Amino acid sequence: MKRILVIDDDFETCDFLTDIFSEEGWDAVFSQTAEDARAMVEQSRFDLIVSDINLDGLGKGASGVALLKEFKRISPDSEIILISGFGTLETAVEAAREGAFDYISKPFDVNEVIAAARRALKSHDGGETAAILLPDPGGGSGLVGHSQKMIELYKQIAVVAPAGSTVLVTGESGTGKELVARAIHRNSPRGDKPFVAVNCGALAETLLESELFGHTKGSFTGAVSDKRGLFEEAHGGTILLDEIGETSPSLQVKLLRVLQEGEIRRVGSSRAVRVDARTLAATNRDLEQEVKEGRFREDLYYRLNVVTLRVPPLRERRDDIPLLAAHIMNKPRKMRARAASISKEALAMLEQYDWPGNVRELENTLEHAAVYARGSVITPEDLPEKIVRRSRATRRENELRAPFEDFPTLDELERRYLVYVLESFGGSRARAAEMMGIDRRTVTRMIERYGLQAGHESESTTHSMAGE
Repeated sequence: MKRILVIDDDFETCDFLTDIFSEEGWDAVFSQTAEDARAMVEQSRFDLIVSDINLDGLGKGASGVALLKEFKRISPDSEIILISGFGTLETAVEAAREGAFDYISKPFDVNEVIAAARRALKSHDGGETAAILLPDPGGGSGLVGHSQKMIELYKQIAVVAPAGSTVLVTGESGTGKELVARAIHRNSPRGDKPFVAVNCGALAETLLESELFGHTKGSFTGAVSDKRGLFEEAHGGTILLDEIGETSPSLQVKLLRVLQEGEIRRVGSSRAVRVDARTLAATNRDLEQEVKEGRFREDLYYRLNVVTLRVPPLRERRDDIPLLAAHIMNKPRKMRARAASISKEALAMLEQYDWPGNVRELENTLEHAAVYARGSVITPEDLPEKIVRRSRATRRENELRAPFEDFPTLDELERRYLVYVLESFGGSRARAAEMMGIDRRTVTRMIERYGLQAGHESESTTHSMAGE
């Protein structure tokens, strides 16, 4: 029988995890103190250890990562899963670097925990191996979010970063595709080498070719000297071809040659130059559909699409909006603005909006609101009108939907409507009858039928009825 140790300073978490592991047929025990956990690992053999990464209640120096290092020393054969309430890319990198099999963010999904445990136990039997990463020399990634979709993205970055594979980063405009590319570079063996990003949609074809591959003196008007291209500038490091879907068919042929042969030719030169640059590409287009419609070369698509990472749009991770708002509000501003925080009401409106421009639109919105804020706090009045309108529309939709969400019977729906009308008019049967388009006797019979007599004959109601 597989043995699992759960470590957390919260009893309910320990109890919950040991219960679900036991239901899977595994022998699960738990510890709430660092000392007991160490002793248990020294005295017994565990196939899997599941530990919280933030163990403040376990004493000074008893973080999940610190314990992970100890457990790897004491019991190197045990697989380890870390659980974090504040998942970040840096956490994913550190966890993998120190030998953790996986890490999961709170609040966690039961099926996800069980699936991760199964994979870890399979790995313990020799079926899988964990990813090992190099340190992140660049510090913070700029990626912000603790939602489940962002945690999954962090873990994917942690896996693909050490490899040399070409990566295609997809996602809508403003989601942070370049930040993902930079994070891949920073956490790769090339992390201390150049990272070069070029927006393929911002330059004309001839200029883009010169920028990417360089040119020789006299190759075109204005070429007064030889110039190295961006592929050469990225030698030893990483180049990001942003908006790759905007490139022309002729340039796509030349990019394919670079990926296949590892060499470029400057504009105006017949001499090939060897380059060693890991290629990352990003696009907000559906390249597979572009291939079907003949606008993108199929062979280049498959060269780029070795690994694909999808950056989720903001509407799919609304619970990250408060964290993103705080991060944006704390950034140094390009212009003077008084607002330093945001009210709960304004934040709620931001969470209801769909954000077609994603994080970039959120940042612009907060900058706009900070400029127009009358005080140090952003209020709903400071937000753009489109966000206020969307919030009002959402509220109306919720109000209209609320009575029907539990699919009541027609009788129950009639009872709820009667209660609502009576309460709206202080219990007046005459007013309720008028509003409902029926006579007062029918209202009285409905009150008796639904047993509302006692509940809706308050003192004020009785007085109003006496005066009718």
